[in-house]
Amino acid sequence: MPLDEKPERLEKHKIQVLERVLDSLSQIRPASFYSKAKCNYSDTNQRISFKTSIRAIKDSLINPLITYAGIPIVNSLIRPDSLFISNRKDKCYIKTTVGYIKDAFGVDFEYKNIEELLLGLPVAFDTTERYFLINNPFKYIVSSHRKHILKKESKEFKIKEKNHLDRSPKKEDLDDQVLIQYYINSSLTSIDRIIVDSPSDTTRITVDYLSRDTISSFLMPKDLRVDIQTKRNHIVLEMAYDRSEINTPQEIRFIIPEEYEECTSKK
Repeated sequence: MPLDEKPERLEKHKIQVLERVLDSLSQIRPASFYSKAKCNYSDTNQRISFKTSIRAIKDSLINPLITYAGIPIVNSLIRPDSLFISNRKDKCYIKTTVGYIKDAFGVDFEYKNIEELLLGLPVAFDTTERYFLINNPFKYIVSSHRKHILKKESKEFKIKEKNHLDRSPKKEDLDDQVLIQYYINSSLTSIDRIIVDSPSDTTRITVDYLSRDTISSFLMPKDLRVDIQTKRNHIVLEMAYDRSEINTPQEIRFIIPEEYEECTSKK
């Protein structure tokens, strides 16, 4: 948008209408999904680029395979109750639960949430919960909490991030809750952005769906950016999907060679 061009005001909708949109979008789950992706990853210690192929079968498994210079480096298998990683570079493996993702990245996602994130769906939307409309004439924003609570948590997050200190617990704290904001596009057909705040983990996740492709009637992500801020790390993952397929048979190949040993953390 040119600097001198003002954003267009959107037609007003009641919260009930936008909740129905989110509910409808959350139901759009293909039986299977495949895509190749170019990835740029950075955190406080490193910056790397690699390619990955992602195969997913609905409610069952996700199989990301990371390659570098055309050579498979890391293969993984994510199931609702387990996580397996085969590391060809270090010739080792990991057998654990999905909780490993929280330990590694500070993101407390369940299997379903990972699937939703990859498919560009409303992460953790729940029809039994109450939601609130954040008044903004230029964006449709649905929130799990009222605006003043979001502002309070945003301010405290910045203080904690700057000082690297935990707050003293208070009765009114929201530390046992997760705050979510959904940004719905102007045509009410997809999600543009999701912001997840987890006060207890001092973690903020911002997912931007920068562009999408229509594939077999599904509006799938094409370019996305995941920004994860924690008390001790800042992770950014940019993904550009290519050759995406929907509802085509997927062959999952995952093997841990017998000579591999269990991976140990490096100090």
